Amino acid sequence: MKQSLCNGWEFTQEWTDAFCRGGGEAQSVRLPHTSRELPLHYTDHNDYQMVCGYRRVLTVTDALRGKRLFLQFDGAGHIATVYLNGQELATHRCGYTAFRVELTDVVRSGDNLIAVRLDTRENATIPPFGFVIDYLTYGGLYREVWLDIREQEMIHDVFVTTPTLTTAQVEVTADSPCRVEILSEDGAVLASGSPGQLSVPDALPWSPETPNRYLCRVTCIASGDTMEVKFGFRTAEFRADGFYLNGEKTFLRGLNRHQCYPYVGYAAPEALQREDARILKEELGCNAVRTSHYPQSHYFIDECDRLGLLVFTEIPGWQHIGGAGWKDQACENVREMVTQYRNHPSIILWGVRINESTDDDDLYRRTNAIAHELDPSRATSGVRYLQKSSLLEDVYSYNDFSHCGDNPGALSKKAVTPDMGKGYLISEHNGHMFPTKAYDPWQKRQEHALRHARVLNAACASGEHAGCFGWCMFDYATHKDFGSGDRICYHGVMDAFRNPKLAAAVYASQQDDTPVLEVGSPMDIGDYPAGNIGDVYVFTNADEVALYKNGHFVSKLCYGDWNGLRRGSLRVDDTIGCLLETQEGFPKKKADLLRRCLLSAGKHGLAGMPLTDKLRMAWAMVRYKLTMDDGVALYGKYVGNWGGEATVWRFDAICSGKVVASVTRCPSAKLHLEVKASRTALTEGDTYDMAAVHIRILDEFGNVAPYAQLPVKLTLEGDAELVGSDTVTAEGGMCGTYVRTVGIPGHAVLTVSTAQTVPVTLRFQID
Repeated sequence: MKQSLCNGWEFTQEWTDAFCRGGGEAQSVRLPHTSRELPLHYTDHNDYQMVCGYRRVLTVTDALRGKRLFLQFDGAGHIATVYLNGQELATHRCGYTAFRVELTDVVRSGDNLIAVRLDTRENATIPPFGFVIDYLTYGGLYREVWLDIREQEMIHDVFVTTPTLTTAQVEVTADSPCRVEILSEDGAVLASGSPGQLSVPDALPWSPETPNRYLCRVTCIASGDTMEVKFGFRTAEFRADGFYLNGEKTFLRGLNRHQCYPYVGYAAPEALQREDARILKEELGCNAVRTSHYPQSHYFIDECDRLGLLVFTEIPGWQHIGGAGWKDQACENVREMVTQYRNHPSIILWGVRINESTDDDDLYRRTNAIAHELDPSRATSGVRYLQKSSLLEDVYSYNDFSHCGDNPGALSKKAVTPDMGKGYLISEHNGHMFPTKAYDPWQKRQEHALRHARVLNAACASGEHAGCFGWCMFDYATHKDFGSGDRICYHGVMDAFRNPKLAAAVYASQQDDTPVLEVGSPMDIGDYPAGNIGDVYVFTNADEVALYKNGHFVSKLCYGDWNGLRRGSLRVDDTIGCLLETQEGFPKKKADLLRRCLLSAGKHGLAGMPLTDKLRMAWAMVRYKLTMDDGVALYGKYVGNWGGEATVWRFDAICSGKVVASVTRCPSAKLHLEVKASRTALTEGDTYDMAAVHIRILDEFGNVAPYAQLPVKLTLEGDAELVGSDTVTAEGGMCGTYVRTVGIPGHAVLTVSTAQTVPVTLRFQID
């Protein structure tokens, strides 16, 4: 039985030896906790580095006598030394895996003082430290802490694999014989027996489409001690030609995810961890995620299990390999990662190399062997930036940053891997090659989206790539050595608050559950050289898109030549369409000729038109007896429109003959706020709860107003608190905040306002 120990802690930013014996001043905190909250921009990585302390009282009641007691820390960044009543018990040297300390023989009846000396500094003796790192490594007791209460004869570990889709192999480590039961999610017992292989003939498979889960319950016969793990019936295999889930070839279409959040760094509770998995699956349409560059919260992985997201997880590290002790710790990190996460059906691949490190065959023989020994059921890999590097694992994972806009989207498999007989996937692409802010000009935001589409398309089309993980899910703070001048890596398809940029639509458009329609350009003439609309792309999952100008049908947009992606972008290459026929009454032959001339003039300018088009235009004017004034009028009406009334463009997404989404583009000064919370019903349980609040400034047609860089005022009243500043700036028309409970039930009201919009109010119920 686990008892949460997330409440009732005291914290000091300056550890002293007296602190672990109850001396010194401290502030009350709740877990998860960050060693220091930080600003959104211009974060100094030195601010969270310290030797700090945490302590709380643990009361051992009579009911706990005769039990075995374990203190479990799910995440402590980065070197944690645990004390009980002033006595040092243990030290753990990894900030990204859990650890536990047995208290059975050292606790006393009544009150005991637990204390943790936490070194959050970037210590070169342990991974991922020793050199520069392109992400912040926030400190604190940033995941949950538990008291695990067990019987004297206890179960130490349960490991479930599924050799077939109807058999479960259950391995148990225990002090005495055990009974095993396999249960459905509704609690029905489907199979029982001793550890070993159990058959469930009617088992339903686990997959992204059908994430069916089962419960394995193991009971120690002598003592009644129990352990339960959730699992799924699924097989996962990487072959030379790709990845096979349950025997069916499946392309891994995903993004990389860091575990950080604005202000609080790593310290986010269960609700936000699960929310990120939901965003990846439901909003971004991914079927996979890579947990770059370290193991992440079990809540996040459990939600991947529940929703059906395939996971590639890896040990902590970033390019650097240290000395002998450092390498020993990396091997220990592999052991902890595999044993702690191996029952999650979503995990299909272990990363046993330091991300983007050079070859070290001696080290990687060790890490690969550890993973295979502890989990023979899963493949291993390691992320590289090197081509043809030493391949000791089962899958060659390569960060393919070769695409630069006007070349192929991805390198061929044979150009990268030394072994064509093993699996191959792209572990990162884009990212630093084309960093894009939410407030960048539309041309850059559109190109950002197109680059993601081109890489995905190339990898899908090759037939040899097992998958493709874009870099990355959202923007994140980094060290001064990387990122933009404000120390932010603007590599995400979303901003730091998880508001979508245009590139998010590339991923979202690959799913069918929710209609997607995003237009790459605002279609305002002031955003184009000489007012001429250039190449515009539409991202959608519709069958087709109909384009209208001032309410008049122009044309149907087609997907074009995308040979890999199920749905690539649609190009708007004709803004005249049939208008010369329907609005001018021109016969089709005349309309076609003039449309071609006008489109060329719009693209190249009248002076820059190719000679053939100039001759064609001259012939058309002679053939149809058009004057120069006639030509100028047609050009102004259908191409330039400079000085004319603003055009209203409408894009209708059509599925099965019905309009399922519509986007209107027209200059607008009528702004309004869109404010959405991840949840408005919050729960005070084992610890605090949090809701993410997404804020966007929209025009009257519902489009994000990218130039609305407005100050946004946040006012919260009631039984909750804001995380971060009460005034933020909309970047590209988007920003956000977080609402956190404070330990009491009740209500809270958040009011969001700007000088140019009507305020919006959200109400939160706290139970």
